[in-house]
Amino acid sequence: MAILSGMDNQQYTAEFEFKASRKMLFPYLTTASGLAQWFADDVTINEDKVFSFLWDGEEHRAKVASQRINRFIRFEFLNGSDEQNGDTDFLEMRLDTNDLTGTVFLSITDSTTAEDEEEFYEIWSQLTDSLKEIVGG
Repeated sequence: MAILSGMDNQQYTAEFEFKASRKMLFPYLTTASGLAQWFADDVTINEDKVFSFLWDGEEHRAKVASQRINRFIRFEFLNGSDEQNGDTDFLEMRLDTNDLTGTVFLSITDSTTAEDEEEFYEIWSQLTDSLKEIVGG
């Protein structure tokens, strides 16, 4: 796990091992129905392709900044004034395969104002454990 310091935000990165293919995992990272199963209380996409994530009754909107099929997706959160300052919160989920073992790793890079690396890792561990239960890996 690594920490990269930004202006007011920290960027945390963690990797989680999966016993499932990238092709199987990718829809859980990129579709509203897939993300709603493990990542947020509810997820919808509007006609402008803006994702709406609901956590504890609070909505967070994000757009897909970039994506490569079966490889990665990067969401940029729409936070009003932060967007205009170029200080956009983001979440990137990347699927990598160890060529030697064939093991798939989900690498999470999260830009957040939180300063607690342990809390970040604990939250993502719980989320990815839920995803592992769903995909069986």
